[in-house]
Order: sequence, then structure tokens, then C-alpha cells
Amino acid sequence: MLRRHHDMGGLEAGPIDRAEHDYAPWEKKVDAILRLVIDQKRQIMTVDELRRGIEELGPGVYDELSYYERWIASVTNNLIEKGVIGVDELGRRMAEITAAWPAGGVDEAEPADRSERS
Repeated sequence: MLRRHHDMGGLEAGPIDRAEHDYAPWEKKVDAILRLVIDQKRQIMTVDELRRGIEELGPGVYDELSYYERWIASVTNNLIEKGVIGVDELGRRMAEITAAWPAGGVDEAEPADRSERS
């Protein structure tokens, strides 16, 4: 049986940094989004669907994304698959948010004009 790209079990992968670190605000937001979509009240998706979505990322994408970037990619793809959000809607909203942030991209800063946030 062939291994999928993400399956590192038993392979040499180098040391694991087990030191605690501060989470970036966007990482905390990703965690909160996941908790909302998997909670007992909403049950929009499951942890198994999260894992499937991460495992389905191609080798190039999987290697380039950080831990929480993989999470949000999986959540996004699951929400699109389930019809909770549409690709066009997502694209429009991303464009609106990008336009509201200062030059240099979305990082740890706040939007340039808070009145435009919804």
C-alpha cells in the first residue's frame, strides 16, 4: 500500500519543537472557527472531515502551509462542499477584506478603516 504524502508515521522527520509558543491572533481565530463549525449545536462538520480535508491537500500545498493554514483550507473546502458558502461569495468577501487592510497584506495588523468591518 502506498503512503499518502501527509503520512509520516515511522519516517525520519527530524526533531519536534515541543516548546510552548504564543499563538498569532489569526491562529486563534482559525481555532475558534473550527470549534464553531464542529460544536454540538451547529454540527456543520466533524473533526473527521477536517482531517480528510487536510489529507486531501496536494503534496506541494500540504508542505507549504502551516498547521493552522491547513486547518482553514480544510474548513473552507468543507464549507464549500456542503454549500454553506459559495466560491463566488468567498471570493467577493476576500476581496472586500483585502481592500480594507493596509498595503503589505493581511498580517497581524487591524484593517485600515474599522468602520468597513462587518
